[in-house]
Amino acid sequence: MNYDKVGSLILSLRKEKRMTQKNLAEKMNISDKTISKWERGMGCPDVSLLHELSSVLGINIEKLLMGDLQPNDADSGNIKRTKFYFCPICGNVLTTTGMSDISCCGRKLNALISKEFDASHELQIETVEEDYFITFKHEMNKEHYISFIAYVDCSRILLVKLYPEQSGEVRFPKMYGGKIYCLCNQHGLFAIKA
Repeated sequence: MNYDKVGSLILSLRKEKRMTQKNLAEKMNISDKTISKWERGMGCPDVSLLHELSSVLGINIEKLLMGDLQPNDADSGNIKRTKFYFCPICGNVLTTTGMSDISCCGRKLNALISKEFDASHELQIETVEEDYFITFKHEMNKEHYISFIAYVDCSRILLVKLYPEQSGEVRFPKMYGGKIYCLCNQHGLFAIKA
């Protein structure tokens, strides 16, 4: 661990948050001399302080310890490049349109890779009054269920989060084009052109 890099990062993040060393120290119940020591590269935060420091400064602990906060390359944010992430622990659904490090419940998540629908995950899509009315026969119990159905075109994402014991139907306004995604909590992400 490079103390100078970590210290420089703490200094820049503190200033970004418009805090003095004393403000940061008060939030963490430590002395401002300790903050000064870190920022000058004379030491690093104790492991017991990392969670609170990362929370106050709004940074991932791993990035804090590396002393490096490189921004992602500029991304045009094309919604068609949406990536879905699913936390198997709590059921959170997260999306990105570019490169990201996503984690939930303390675990790093990988982007889901979609596959073609199979017979047990098939959706019935009908057009009803300028909407897509989507139904499915997949079981919806606590162990095996559809977590979400999303409709993605070039300008927006419409996502409906589903829960066990819920009925198997969703309705989206027709956007002409794009893809419809469906996530089974046990078998992964499926996609079909709308």
